[in-house]
Amino acid sequence: MPQIFRLVTRHSPLAAFLLLLLALPAFSQDWFRAGTGLGVEKPRIAVADFAARVDAAKSHSGLFTQVVRDDLAFSGVMDLVSPSFYPTTVPAQPQELQKLTWTDPPLNSNFVAFGNLSESPTEVIISAWCYDVRSPSNEAVVGKVYRGDPTDAQVRKFAHQFADEIISRLYGGVPGVGSTQIAFISARSGHKELWVMDYDGANQHQLTHLGSIALTPRWSPDASRIAFTCFVPANSIVSAQICMYSFDAGKLVTFGRYKGTNSSPTWSPDGMQVMFSSSMQGSPALYVSDASGNRPKRLTYPGSGGDTSPAWNPRTGQTVAFVSDRGGLPALYMMNSDGTNPQKIDLGDMGYVIDPAWSPNGALLAFSWRRPSGNYDIYLMDASSHSLRELTRDQGRNERPSWAPDGRHIVFESTRTGTRQIWTMLADGSQPHQLTLSGHNESPNWSSK
Repeated sequence: MPQIFRLVTRHSPLAAFLLLLLALPAFSQDWFRAGTGLGVEKPRIAVADFAARVDAAKSHSGLFTQVVRDDLAFSGVMDLVSPSFYPTTVPAQPQELQKLTWTDPPLNSNFVAFGNLSESPTEVIISAWCYDVRSPSNEAVVGKVYRGDPTDAQVRKFAHQFADEIISRLYGGVPGVGSTQIAFISARSGHKELWVMDYDGANQHQLTHLGSIALTPRWSPDASRIAFTCFVPANSIVSAQICMYSFDAGKLVTFGRYKGTNSSPTWSPDGMQVMFSSSMQGSPALYVSDASGNRPKRLTYPGSGGDTSPAWNPRTGQTVAFVSDRGGLPALYMMNSDGTNPQKIDLGDMGYVIDPAWSPNGALLAFSWRRPSGNYDIYLMDASSHSLRELTRDQGRNERPSWAPDGRHIVFESTRTGTRQIWTMLADGSQPHQLTLSGHNESPNWSSK
């Protein structure tokens, strides 16, 4: 049972409603809601202004408060109560919390987060709590003390951690995404280079300085490395190869180099193997190697066509989705992870399919599809029934979806504002939010942690 159903008191009308939903048989929930966790009643949470114990902490108390609010509002599973409804006096520590002032209309809160900050030239100390204000218990749902450098970056990190802890406790251990990062390709420096940013678009910075072209970044499962397509000269020959950036080393590390075109890497769920598309033996086919690119093994034989864009199911490790034009137009295929039993997925319409991406639970597949009568748009497919749901429509060209580790958000590239930029949205297509504004940005990929 998700944690939220245990934490909300049985005296709450919301709790009764949620328990009723939980009691419904599984077949009464549609495949989309079951796969994403969206589409159910959301608890209401208020985040009081965190109190500054000293004047030096005022700036960081405001920053911490705002980041927590933004993270919880972004979560897609909580309704953030507008601060305009808050009481005049808000708590800074548990003994100051008056629960009834937060449950009465117009607040109607289920949870309240609050706390305080102290700061010196060498350290910031943040005490943070979250309480179920409809529960008779006086025990905090979350109670944390954070200590670290008094910098904006560190305070933002602590705020992300606190918000993630709240979401995790209320939703049965499923974490928030506040501490995650998004890798992407940006040409703002003059070349297409590998960049990373926080999930909310903050802290955008460049990782590589290849002076050529980088494409299709993919995080390793432990978020310690990024595999990507690169064009790096060797012996006066420039061709598409797989490059590997290591955060532990802080630089590119060696990955096997092969003749022909090598592109579109994806990781096995255990991080021990990399699958990629290569024309080393003729037509582009799928190969698998170890994590350093050694001992590549051919998996597919597309004939006169080509196979590309593999996506390894992160839950089972047994299934790979990929794109192939072996039957004509680029279409969606599935195969076993050893290359056996390749099958075309009938989507019920013609058109180009590109960029498949599995949800973290391995139940849903997102991809970009250009149907005969339309533009490139993002779709979701239930892996079992092949049921479809369109997420974007008539808003530019939308491609390269990638899932957040919470399974409730998707990052993608879109031209809806005229230039190619990075956007996020809930997995039902709602709440689109633009992350990049400067230059040309594409190929986003969300880290697993």
